[in-house]
Amino acid sequence: MQNIALITLVVRDYDEAIAFYTDALGFHLVEDTDRGDGSRWVVVRPAGSGTGTGLLLARAGNDDQRASVGAQTGGRVGFFLHTDDFARDHARMTAAGVRFLEEPRHEAYGSVAVFEDLYGNKWDLLEPR
Repeated sequence: MQNIALITLVVRDYDEAIAFYTDALGFHLVEDTDRGDGSRWVVVRPAGSGTGTGLLLARAGNDDQRASVGAQTGGRVGFFLHTDDFARDHARMTAAGVRFLEEPRHEAYGSVAVFEDLYGNKWDLLEPR
């Protein structure tokens, strides 16, 4: 059996990324370990996801990596945050200052709205039907 444990998200700064993902999106900080070379191993996971896929927040370390911050998926929606209560999470995230790019839509597959993280990466907030 295989599963995807972590997905790397290149960020500008560890602490600002932790603050956004934990405060605005409600994720849990799973690990924040100093690696001794100025870098950290920082993992966040959506609340209630148990040991599901997490994000490894990796600070950009060179010009190429800095150029990819916020554009890791070429402007497409690249991340999909599922919820069991769209209205609750949409309201909480909006109140926390998350920028939604559209009004909520109710599609055949569920309720959805696209939002941006603090760097401009596009996400779907999605309550599957």
